[in-house]
Amino acid sequence: MRDVLEMVARVARTRSTVLIQGETGTGKELIARAIHAASSRAVRPFVPVDCSALAEGVLESELFGHVKGAFTGAVIHKRGLFETANDGTCFLDEIGEISLCVQAKLLRVLQEHEIKRVGGTDSVGVDVRVVAATNRDLGALIDGGRFREDLFYRLSVVTLQIPPLRDRREDIPLLADHFLRVYASANGRRVSDIAPEAMALMVGYDWPGNIRELEHAIERAVALTTSSVIRPEDLPPKCAGTVPTTDAPGSALSLRGVVTRHVHRVLREARWNKKLAAQLLGIHRRTLYRLTKRYGISLSERDSRG
Repeated sequence: MRDVLEMVARVARTRSTVLIQGETGTGKELIARAIHAASSRAVRPFVPVDCSALAEGVLESELFGHVKGAFTGAVIHKRGLFETANDGTCFLDEIGEISLCVQAKLLRVLQEHEIKRVGGTDSVGVDVRVVAATNRDLGALIDGGRFREDLFYRLSVVTLQIPPLRDRREDIPLLADHFLRVYASANGRRVSDIAPEAMALMVGYDWPGNIRELEHAIERAVALTTSSVIRPEDLPPKCAGTVPTTDAPGSALSLRGVVTRHVHRVLREARWNKKLAAQLLGIHRRTLYRLTKRYGISLSERDSRG
């Protein structure tokens, strides 16, 4: 994820289209928003579109707009989302779900920087950065004739592959602590910590729903716990059923090792600057202090050597 975030910082300064690939729940929209926020378009609109949630005709009208009388019910002219996102960023989620007809019109937007409203004849110029995302194998869709190869190359000028949470378990304690603070504050609950046994179970679980599933698990635990600390019994049954052994990746011993190695590495890269290290980890400085205290991690180069 560090490599991904470094790429985000670099690509944000350009006008290039970006294709974000990854499993459901890995945070593809968050990456798209980060690209927009770090770009020169940050003060302009960020318009997300879930391409899988709309039927073909509806999606076409939503993206490109329509003129009065274009179809039954089109009683007024309507601006499309590309016009709404003008000078900003349009995030097309689940791009692999759109029809070949809509793909052809999207290709025109990327090539000619203009759209035609449904039922209209006039072209409308737009300056929109497109960031697309998918959990599908677009190569397989191309081979099956369900996705245009020329559109794929237009979309994938820069491709970001977001790893699933099970492949970056060192992020789980950091994310869990973040979600704990968010939902404890939002619900007025005095829940301030996660028991090491509960954290070990979370690190040992594969999280098929990725970050979204982890977030929901912490929200549930905050709502249901009767303690100030989240315990194993507060976790969802399928997560709590992950019983780690002493040498398994999810054990308390391995949990300490995973977190310690990761935080130490970032501290060294930040030259032991705590503020910078927290920024690189994507957490608040107070969270960094809490993690180092919990796992006995030294915050100074001298103590680390000792």
